[in-house]
Amino acid sequence: MNTRFFFRLLGMVVFGILGWQLGSAISQELQAPEQRQLVVLLMLAGAAIGATAAPYFTIVPFSYARKWVKMLPAIDLIASSIGLTLGLVVAGLLTFPLAQLPGLLGNILPVTGAIVFGYLGVSIMVMRKREVFEFLGMNRAASSLSKENANTNNNFSRSILVDTSAIIDGRIADVSQTGFIEGTLIIPRFVLNELQHIADSSDPQRRNRGQRGLEMLRKLRKDSVVPIEISEIDTPDVNEVDGKLVKIAKTNHFPVITNDYNLNRVAELQGVKVLNVNELAQAVRPVVLPGEELIVRITQEGKEMGQGLSYLDDGTMIVVENGRRYMNQEVTITVTRVLQTVAGRMIFAQVRNSGYE
Repeated sequence: MNTRFFFRLLGMVVFGILGWQLGSAISQELQAPEQRQLVVLLMLAGAAIGATAAPYFTIVPFSYARKWVKMLPAIDLIASSIGLTLGLVVAGLLTFPLAQLPGLLGNILPVTGAIVFGYLGVSIMVMRKREVFEFLGMNRAASSLSKENANTNNNFSRSILVDTSAIIDGRIADVSQTGFIEGTLIIPRFVLNELQHIADSSDPQRRNRGQRGLEMLRKLRKDSVVPIEISEIDTPDVNEVDGKLVKIAKTNHFPVITNDYNLNRVAELQGVKVLNVNELAQAVRPVVLPGEELIVRITQEGKEMGQGLSYLDDGTMIVVENGRRYMNQEVTITVTRVLQTVAGRMIFAQVRNSGYE
């Protein structure tokens, strides 16, 4: 049986009984001639209210409390439990004298005292947990829990949401292998569903993009040196994938990896940090491009016949074809090719107005 349906059924029964009792009490008090109709009416109204509102009094608070407890550090959970217990003990000791007060005060103050002292106990213990644990000789355990909590929070804060466009692009798979990305790449289930929907599209172009995205995701999970997590995190009140990503990122302070220009701008406007693969590629682009002219000084001979070598200020080697004849001279060269390797960048060029021999 579905949990939500069970609680709706339970709420309908409980509130129906309350409505029946309320109707009976009102009928007896007013001595209404149509007692049965009034009882049935209030019973049906109570059942309808119970069936509608029951999940909001049961499932929703439970889900919120479960999420809150899951995110609460272990040391804070222990401290708040101890503080609540101590606060309720103090409130219990005061219950008897407070209950002796005359009139309404004797009924209200014991309950109010339990709420106030319970809240004070939790607040004080959470705020001063380290000092309290050290005073009780539990400083080693507290330090261990604090370190564990710090590691958890660091991992949590370094979680990065991945957008569909970044997966389809594929370069994130290569970047993740370099070790430049730290933390956990979070791929929400709704992003995976969108990727599957694109792969199943009747449009051949969209279908190819979706299939490429699934292949890149497989490569990412297989070869990445950073953890990859398919998460069930979601925002049911938002329908669009971009809107979901922005809201989740803003709520949890996650950065977002994307190539989508519109998502990039919307996220930045809402204060969400964006890691754009296109901007990364622009930042690490070669400082020189084929066809560009430079003035360099030939300082060494190359390995091949007639080659000369020069170097940029950052140490990048320039191999100049037919440059040996210009040894220790400044010449104008034209870049013909830029080669990027794991060992660094190499530039190939020829002297301007000089052909290959």
